[in-house]
Amino acid sequence: MSTGHHEASWRLPGSDPAAGTDVRHFQAMARTAERGTFDSVFFADSPALAADVRRRPAGALDPTVLLTAIAGATERIGLIATASTTYEEPYHLARRFASLDHVSGGRAGWNVVTTASEDAARNFGRTALPSHAERYARAGEALDVVRALWDSWDDDAVLADKGAGVWGDPDRVRPVEHRGAAFSVRGPLDVPRPPQGHPLLVQAGSSPDGKDLAARYADAVFTAQQTLEDAQAFADDLRRRAAGLGRDPWSVRVLPGLVPVLGATTAEAREREEELDRLIVPEHALRQLAALLRVAPDELSLDRELPAVLPDEESVEGMRSRYALVVSLARRERLTVRQLIGRLGGGRGHRTFSGTAEEVADTMLAWWRSGAADGFNVMPPALPSGLEEFVDQVVPVLRERGAFRSAYAGTTLREHYGLPRPADRRSRGARVPGQAVPAVAGVPA
Repeated sequence: MSTGHHEASWRLPGSDPAAGTDVRHFQAMARTAERGTFDSVFFADSPALAADVRRRPAGALDPTVLLTAIAGATERIGLIATASTTYEEPYHLARRFASLDHVSGGRAGWNVVTTASEDAARNFGRTALPSHAERYARAGEALDVVRALWDSWDDDAVLADKGAGVWGDPDRVRPVEHRGAAFSVRGPLDVPRPPQGHPLLVQAGSSPDGKDLAARYADAVFTAQQTLEDAQAFADDLRRRAAGLGRDPWSVRVLPGLVPVLGATTAEAREREEELDRLIVPEHALRQLAALLRVAPDELSLDRELPAVLPDEESVEGMRSRYALVVSLARRERLTVRQLIGRLGGGRGHRTFSGTAEEVADTMLAWWRSGAADGFNVMPPALPSGLEEFVDQVVPVLRERGAFRSAYAGTTLREHYGLPRPADRRSRGARVPGQAVPAVAGVPA
């Protein structure tokens, strides 16, 4: 989010509304996050214009291109980009993320999404959004193909034997010969095996289909939870699903989004949050909420609660888990539409917390110690100021409490997450010497 996760952040006096296409803006923020020893920077993306251009800065650079530029401006921080399995081919995805992993020296991650946008469907020749079930079935097959392509080269396929005049061993580079319901891919990939073996796989859907996909494939899961109890239930459910598939349930990192509004005092933090909320244009936000809820804008009244009758969750083909979260929040706290818009303005359903650095650290540690989170996606309401404040104020508190690193121990994103490097196909199941690292006992930011 170029100017911050709060939708009105671009209206603040110090904000640059054109920051979204300025690579220097993002390089500077990545260096700030690296100074704070964050695991990674994480870019959302959609193959369609994702916002009403009246409401907030719209339009975004391709994240893999942007992260390639960031790779050259940083040394250790991981680089996670979002890409869609619904509208991209597995070969393109495998090649792009293998390339980013090579360019960055093993710091790439892919946030796998199925794209719940009717506008995106129309950009790719579809008259309607593919069904929820169809998108997730395609995603699973796409991930099987991408991982097979990454493994189509053995780690030692490149011989570079100048004396013999042999660059590579053809017996160690194999086609994948995939024939499935959605894809037919021969392979092999035209990029050698990535430095991490497989770039880190991230998933962000919280529907049952989304959790099944995450349990089978994901190294990390980005989720939106409003309460500690809901976060614990989500994490427990995800870990049960992973264990049922034979995976170590604790090898899937659960990362709720957190929108921290910082102040020198609690009162100052709340005033800063209220200042941002006052900058929301209600009419713009009302249209956005109506689109999410699948109702006409005139069915929503700013100073009343949500209508008693809304579409059934199972009938929602796009952003089903976010629909359920928003409706649950509104019903549970009996919020008016105006109040709901304010609650969503900071993080679109992710938890917003205003307080001092110590209070923000307290709530992060409480969620971590209870098993509700392995770490957090920190989503500053205003950028770059909110990131700078978090690094300078909250990170030192976490370090003082022994809950976060003071320096990077490894060089790859998998090492930051405490995850081993997948072995290549010839040595499947064997540990690659020097690559596995112990599990992280801390709070990744």
